[in-house]
Amino acid sequence: MSDDARVVHLTEVGPRDGLQNEQVIVPLATKIQFVEMLAASGLRSIEVTSFVSPKWVPQLADAEELLRAIKRETGVCYSALVPNEKGLERALAVGVDAIAIFTAASESFAKKNINASIAESVARFLPVVRDAKAAGIRVRGYVSCVIACPFDGKVEPSAVRDVTRMLLDLGVDEIDLGDTIGVAVPADIARLYAGLADTLTPSESVLHLHDTSGTAMACAARALELGVRKFDGSVGGLGGCPYAPGASGNAATEELVAVAQQCGYSTGVSLARLCDAGRFVAAALGRSLPSRMLAAESCQRADGTSATL
Repeated sequence: MSDDARVVHLTEVGPRDGLQNEQVIVPLATKIQFVEMLAASGLRSIEVTSFVSPKWVPQLADAEELLRAIKRETGVCYSALVPNEKGLERALAVGVDAIAIFTAASESFAKKNINASIAESVARFLPVVRDAKAAGIRVRGYVSCVIACPFDGKVEPSAVRDVTRMLLDLGVDEIDLGDTIGVAVPADIARLYAGLADTLTPSESVLHLHDTSGTAMACAARALELGVRKFDGSVGGLGGCPYAPGASGNAATEELVAVAQQCGYSTGVSLARLCDAGRFVAAALGRSLPSRMLAAESCQRADGTSATL
């Protein structure tokens, strides 16, 4: 296997996907320090915020201020979620590096989450993708509920394939597949990619796991075997989905780093610094986070030493 194939690329979604679900409004200064600590850990891709209406997501109402204020590390991609053309306009005005749009593989979830059918949601994104590409901005397309939906139950890989094709036809650069309610087991991951074989290879996708059932790391290990090299994580397991009843936090970034390393892959991320960022945001929120690694007494450094938590 080539050296490139032994590298796992992680996108940190905690500042957006994590903090948007919090009941409290995190101060801007805390968010700035959080994002900068994440970048200092070696992460090269951070989803910083979302340009949705502050009416719907007041926790991220400071999107412009945050992207203007953070000290940007060379080589780090600072991205944001955008729901429409107005959101894209706001994001471009503050120099976002990449954007993400979002739909689902389940009709019921799409209607609950974005108040539109899958086809309607994709149609809405046509001008967003067109204008982003014209501005030289990469576009990620999120597909939620690729394994199961809280309303419709099991989701067939053929449904995921159909949505993926729609997004690729729009010109989306990257497809992000989300197990939104965190029910996947390793066999589900294999079934998903088998169903996508004629449309999207594992190495071309991003996998976004949730750990509701405690199986996210087993699924990540299976995905690595299948050829997936890009994952989303949220430090400390921060976040969840407000439109998915019972769904708990995202896969913890530090646990994904540990699994990748144990399987012989490199991430370029310092576990010690990543855990420092997790402890920082946990303290800011005034509560513990679900990550098992953060709950342990120490967080292993990449060089084999440890940092006490």
